[in-house]
Amino acid sequence: MTEFELESLFQHYCYSQGGCRHVAYTCIGASGHNCATLHYGHAGAPNDKKIRDGDMCLFDMGGEYYCYASDITCSFPANGKFTEDQRKIYEAVYKASRAVMRAVKPGVKWADMHRLADRIQLECLRDMGLLQGDVDEMMKLRLGAVFMPHGLGHLMGLDVHDVGGYPEGTERINEPGLRSLRTTRVLEESMVLTIEPGVYFIDATLNPALENPETARFFNQEILQRFRTFGGVRIEDDIVVTSDGMELMTCVPRTVHEIEALMAEGANLPSQFPCSVSSQGAS
Repeated sequence: MTEFELESLFQHYCYSQGGCRHVAYTCIGASGHNCATLHYGHAGAPNDKKIRDGDMCLFDMGGEYYCYASDITCSFPANGKFTEDQRKIYEAVYKASRAVMRAVKPGVKWADMHRLADRIQLECLRDMGLLQGDVDEMMKLRLGAVFMPHGLGHLMGLDVHDVGGYPEGTERINEPGLRSLRTTRVLEESMVLTIEPGVYFIDATLNPALENPETARFFNQEILQRFRTFGGVRIEDDIVVTSDGMELMTCVPRTVHEIEALMAEGANLPSQFPCSVSSQGAS
């Protein structure tokens, strides 16, 4: 199949099963190396690659319901079974996602949530041998932005990237990764946001890091070579901040086990994966 065929299936499902005539934004339907292109699939480069056995897929798609947007990204192996390398990268992103969910509550700075996701993903990449050295030093040099050059998430409402991220008096942070945040606000009850950490292997960010002796020392280049055409993984969920944490509004399989089981058995998604999970339950 081509990527756009799966995009078409998504659009049909949203309308036929959910009553969503429109999608909230141009669908990103990436597979293989295309998963490293953050906004892949725009009008000038449609989702037209043939999906191959062994590819990771990264589908960033959301229906629009009564003018309100959703924004969800699912990453999964096209053949239904993670390779060892795919599993390690996926679980690094999943671990970062759930750590942020456990930490979210009113009064928390969104920039600190981005830093938390960065740290966990760097620790996982070090534990799998792709990186080496002290994570605190990596954080000081903003090495996380090499693998996640975008911001952790954004406000969402009547627009998928909703207004209000930088009201008067709110300062932007001019550091790699953090400068791409669509908000640096302190979280408040009833805010609706996305949480979307990711790990990507992008030549445009990797090559300068490898050419800079200050950052090149952290890379195990032999292992890194296995991943240069990997693409990437993103996990994006929609949440609402509650009085003492957050509520998860996304109902899709997320763990490696859940994804492999669903793809192997064609399980009934709505009955198996509950839509509403508190921050305490987002493990």
